[in-house]
Amino acid sequence: MTQPAGRRAGRVMLVLAWGAGLLLATRFFSDWEQSRFNPNREPVSIVQGEQIEVRLESNVQGHFVADGRINGETVTFLLDTGATDVAIPAQLAERLGLQRGAPVMLQTANGQTTGYRTVLKSLGLGDILLHDVRALIAPGFGGDQVLLGMSALKQLEFTQRAGTLVLRQHATD
Repeated sequence: MTQPAGRRAGRVMLVLAWGAGLLLATRFFSDWEQSRFNPNREPVSIVQGEQIEVRLESNVQGHFVADGRINGETVTFLLDTGATDVAIPAQLAERLGLQRGAPVMLQTANGQTTGYRTVLKSLGLGDILLHDVRALIAPGFGGDQVLLGMSALKQLEFTQRAGTLVLRQHATD
């Protein structure tokens, strides 16, 4: 026995509505999970006279993760005051077109490895912009996160309080 066309169309619409609802829920929870990992996907800058200030919120793990730019290309930074230099995974460095310079031995949590020196023409976080930043290309360093180490951070003033990190760049820098 066949169903009337209106009833069949109603069932099709119900299935489509459920599908759309599941798609929207998946997208919402994916964005929510991403914001828990990186609450600073669009860092906001405050310009006060001669200084630029960027406030970053810590993620659920207590780390400061933020999107920024290397040579104009978008990257995700993990701020690491224990890292001497900015450290870039080799695959990302290749995608960014970074030149490998002199080899250097790196001591990582996974042991010793050989990295390569490079210089970033520009590094941006919000409206903060640094030039000619010393960096390392780190083979075997997984993922796409860039460790924002002291070769960049020492050019800024930074303070941390109650899960917020404030970075300041002064015009004379």
